[in-house]
Amino acid sequence: MDAHTDSVTPPSLEEFTKTAREWLEANAEYRTGGSDEKELVWGEGEFSVSVFHSLTFEEESALLERGKAWIQKKAEHGYHAITAPVKYGGLGYPRAYSRAFSKLESQFATPTGHETLSVTVGLIAPTIDLFGTEEQKQQFVGRFMATRDLCCQLFSEPGAGSDLASLGCRADRDGDEWVLNGQKVWSSGAQFSEWGELIARSNVDVVKHKGMTAFIIPMDLPGIEIRPIKQMSGGSSFNEVFFNDVRIPDSMRLGPEGEGWKVALTTLGFERDHSGDGGGGNRVGGSWRQVLATARAMGVTSDPILRQELAKAYTHFRVEGFVNRRAADMRRAGSPPGPEGSLGKLIWTEGMTRISDLISRILGAALVADTEEWGTFAWGEHVLGAPGYRIAGGSDETQRNIIGERVLGLPGEPRVDKDLAWKDTRR
Repeated sequence: MDAHTDSVTPPSLEEFTKTAREWLEANAEYRTGGSDEKELVWGEGEFSVSVFHSLTFEEESALLERGKAWIQKKAEHGYHAITAPVKYGGLGYPRAYSRAFSKLESQFATPTGHETLSVTVGLIAPTIDLFGTEEQKQQFVGRFMATRDLCCQLFSEPGAGSDLASLGCRADRDGDEWVLNGQKVWSSGAQFSEWGELIARSNVDVVKHKGMTAFIIPMDLPGIEIRPIKQMSGGSSFNEVFFNDVRIPDSMRLGPEGEGWKVALTTLGFERDHSGDGGGGNRVGGSWRQVLATARAMGVTSDPILRQELAKAYTHFRVEGFVNRRAADMRRAGSPPGPEGSLGKLIWTEGMTRISDLISRILGAALVADTEEWGTFAWGEHVLGAPGYRIAGGSDETQRNIIGERVLGLPGEPRVDKDLAWKDTRR
């Protein structure tokens, strides 16, 4: 959502950086051990490498409130959306300013991130900016970017995960309203969200990719039931969501009727795109400096085999950064999310698997036995959570199909139901 169409004359980058640093110093404390670019001081500060939070409802709600409060504080000066148009509360500055602020922010202790914040700001707000009516844009985009309300995705179903186009949650037209019936699953943050982006089956007589429609819906409507799912990492961030004769006006439709697949692909493209600036240096699943600090604390950096594995991990982090920078440059040029997002997502999930394997070798029993030593047992949340992201946002296999077909031009995977109406497909 870059503001390349806005005519905004920014201050010099040096002046902006000076003012931003003064604001950060007045509103936050410097991070113990420095930024992500500096070595971590072992035993000092918070050590979080979780992929999915292992918190009670109250703890997770409090974490979200801290994250919202920080984003809203930044929003008072446009620091939450530096490249976004002024009409959405942004500053309309070039991406270099956003990168400069992110680098500064990484030096300060800021609230821990949360997937629901990322979904609201990075997925659903830009999707509405692309597909929404003017009224929807005015109502939602700026509000979501500043996290005054939170959003969740209502995409996957028990019988439609990686094959999202097989979904069966129904949206039946009734005059100026739609009636929703069905079930969604793996909806992160639904229990905390005021709004949801829903993809539903609106026509059963056409091929499955053509009969879907997207909506923005309030999550407190009569007939909506949310049931948290207990995860193996200990938390309950995911949810099942049930719709029982839920009525919404047609004004809540996002994009043209029957074009829900295009809307869904756009949102998923943002989800697979890890080219963002990072918002304070909080990396989901841990950073290189945390991996290196753990290896040094365990005294294994002289082991030649582990040194080689550490070198491979560092190389992977660097390559991932280059791929993300390329995707960011394409976004800056105005390109919508494309197959390069699949490459970035695949590299990211492979990197987390590599970290899990490496940390398991470094820590040994300390990974599964809580000795209360700082920075050790905490890695268990990474190991238990990392496999989930090989499915979330499209499985690794789906990403490889997208890259093979849309980038390399390989023949498409055989799809026996490609030309069948949805009602005639096997489910």
